[in-house]
Parts: sequence; structure tokens; C-alpha cells
Amino acid sequence: MKTPLKLALLTFVLSGAASQVYASDSQDWLFDSIPDQWNYQSAYSQKLPTDDDWWKTFSDPTLDSLINIAEKENYNLSAALARIEMAKKTLDAAKSAYFPTINLNAGWSKGQSSGASGPVVTKSSAYDYFSLGASMQWEIDLFGKITQNVKANKAAYNATKAEYDGVMVSLAANVAKAYINLRTYQNELQVANSHLAEQEKVLALVEARFNAGLASMLEVSQSRTVVASTKASIPALEAMIESTINSIGLLTAKYPQEISAWLSTPAPMPNVVYGANLGVPADLLRRRPDIIQAEYQLAQYAAQVGVAKKDFLPTLSLSGSIGTQAHNAKNLFGEHSMYWEVSPSLSWTLFDGLARNYRTSEAKAALEAAIDSYNYTVMNAVIEVTNATTTFKSTMKTIELTQNVVDESKQSLDLAVERYKKGLSPFNNVVDAQISYLTNQDSKITAQGKALTAVVNLYEALGGGWNQVN
Repeated sequence: MKTPLKLALLTFVLSGAASQVYASDSQDWLFDSIPDQWNYQSAYSQKLPTDDDWWKTFSDPTLDSLINIAEKENYNLSAALARIEMAKKTLDAAKSAYFPTINLNAGWSKGQSSGASGPVVTKSSAYDYFSLGASMQWEIDLFGKITQNVKANKAAYNATKAEYDGVMVSLAANVAKAYINLRTYQNELQVANSHLAEQEKVLALVEARFNAGLASMLEVSQSRTVVASTKASIPALEAMIESTINSIGLLTAKYPQEISAWLSTPAPMPNVVYGANLGVPADLLRRRPDIIQAEYQLAQYAAQVGVAKKDFLPTLSLSGSIGTQAHNAKNLFGEHSMYWEVSPSLSWTLFDGLARNYRTSEAKAALEAAIDSYNYTVMNAVIEVTNATTTFKSTMKTIELTQNVVDESKQSLDLAVERYKKGLSPFNNVVDAQISYLTNQDSKITAQGKALTAVVNLYEALGGGWNQVN
């Protein structure tokens, strides 16, 4: 049994208003599944992806360049653009049905007709003539079948444009997230190398104390274990850096060797910018390309139901021809060589083995599926925005708290080394402090990367960037 929401929407789209893409009436039922407001509040508007430069808030010229390259070179984006052109040509072809089809013909015929084809045998007759003429066929859109078909193709065309915007949004987001991952891994590698250098200094100190009889072999082994553990983490980080560069190359349609030298040089992570203050969710989410695409697909399927229903009505056509025929070419435009014919016709299919019924049922089923798909798209959008805002807030708190942990663990390490030098504490305190300090610094970098990714996810969930309205 259909829910009241589906019944109301189905009644709405079948009334023909679906081609309007539910501009205002859908507000009544959209609010049923979209919360009144997010946790942040302010008046914000969004740009189209092609004009969007949200990533510049990170103040990273390299990221700006990568996204600009991806917009020009990415293969998925080029394919989406080609699909727009294909849909436009399909729409133009549908519109051409409004116009008559006109054919020109010219020729020469020579032959003989049989004299024995009738009840009385007569002498056969020969013919030999030139002809020049034109013919026309025109299906008059009396009941709006062509108009409905044009509406369906126009909605499909608009859906491909929304798909292109969606690919653009996803592309910019994926480039940004890959770049954030790259800088995260590079910063973790720098931290590992920095800690390795300090750990090797401590190892040299322990070995010197051991040679002087002031330290045990256990302390030397413990220090060597810490150094070896840090060294063992480096190859994995280097592999992740190379893999991420390869991913960026795929997104920008560049082979790794073309961008490796450019991106392999470590750089600071982009600045963590505060997330968008969100206003009314319906105003923002209805600008998501996937929701726009789903709405246009609803309009397309609703129009196709209308096309299927028009098949039950008569078809009015007009055909005609005009031309000239003559035995000699010089007489083609003579007084008695002209012929013409006009033939209006009305055809009405009364029975076709229920084929039209099946086509109509199929169109209605496709519309029902599109309604379910639209409802899922809206619900998924709500969840994505909610998750993105929650993740951003939590990671910002994590960064703040982790910084305190890093500062304290650095102080603990300094004190542990100093007390060990003076023989006031065992070496295992130094080992614990070294491991804790490295782990906490890694956690801070990871949190920064997650916060940056959460900002990108928020942009992607909203279907575009945001600019505060003055």
C-alpha cells in the first residue's frame, strides 16, 4: 500500500506539474523529512560548481592548481559533458516532430503496363517520362503527444546538466581529500624522521653510558627497539604518499611521473577553516546536484506516463505531394504537366493486444521507482550533512585536546631524559615517553587531516560551496 506521501506526490506529478520540477509545491512534503535547521545558523547561499572556489578558503595555491587542472582534464567530467551534448541533441530531435517532413524527388521512369490485367485483354501500353516533385508528411500535435515527449526529453537534458554539476562537486571534493591525505602522510613522515633523529641521539647516549658501565644492556636493547620501530613505520608512510600521488594523477588525468616531482616535496597541511553556518536545510539541500537530478528524472518519468497515455488517442496526420511529369524534359513545366494531392488522415488504434496498457503500466512503475529514488536521495542528503557537521565539530575538539596532550608528552619526555641522565629514574620511563610523544603527535596530525576532510565532506554534502549573504 502506498504511503500518503507517495500518493500525494504521484497525484501531483501526473497532473502535469512535474515538468515544473516541483519548484514550490514540493516544499510542503520536503519538510516532512528534512529538519527545520542544522546546528549552525546563518544566511548562506551557494554557487554552481563551475563558479565555485570554496577550496581557496584553505589558502593553498597547490590545491587551487590541482582542482583547476582536474576541471579541465578529468575524463569523467569530460564524459559527463558529452552526455549533456547527447541529451541536447535528443531534445532537439524531439522538438523537430513539431515540423513537417518534406522530401524532394526527381527521376525518370520507363516501362510498359500489361494489357491483360483486366477482364478484357487490351493492347499493352508503354510509358516514358521525367518527374520532379515534393512530398510532405506532418503529424499534427492535436492531443499533445509530441509536447509530452519534448517535456520528457527536456527533463532528461536538465538531469544530465545536474549530473555534470554532481560530477564537478565530487571531483573537486575528491581532489581536495586526496591532497589532504597526501599532506597528512607527508607530515607524519616528517614527524617520524624528526623523532627518529632524536631517538638515535638517545640511543647514542645510552650506548655511551653502557660503555662507561653506567647502563645495562637491557637499556641499550630497549632504546634500539624504539629506533627500529620508528624506522619500520617509515616505508609504509612512503608507500602511502606514492599511492596518494597516483590517485591525484588519476583525478587530474596526469601520469604520476608528471606530477610526482611537484607533489613529493613536503608542505604544511592546509589551514583548518571553520565550517559553514547552515541555514534552512531545504534551501541548501535542494541545490544538491543529485537532488536536482532526481527531481528532473521525476519530471521525465511523469511526462513519459503522459506520452504513454496519449497513445490511446487518435493521431491526426497531413500528407501531400506536388510535382510535375512529362515525357520530354522540356515539358516538365508545361500547362498540363502539374499534379498535386493533399491527404489529411485520422488514425485510431482500437486494439493492439494490450500493448499500450503494458507500456502505460511500465511508465507508471518507472515513475514509482523514481519517487522512491528521490525520497532516498533526500534522506541520504540529510544524513550526509548531519554526519559532516558532527564529524567536523568532534575533530575540532579533538585537535584542541590533542594539542594539550602533545605539549604534556613533550614535557614528559624532556623530564624523563633529564632524570635518566642524572640517574634519578629508570630508562623504561624514557622509552614510554618517546612512544607516547610520537603517538600523540601522529594523533594530532591525523585529527587535523580529519577536520580538513570533514570540511570537504560538508561542501560535498551540500552540493557546493557557500558564501555568506551580506
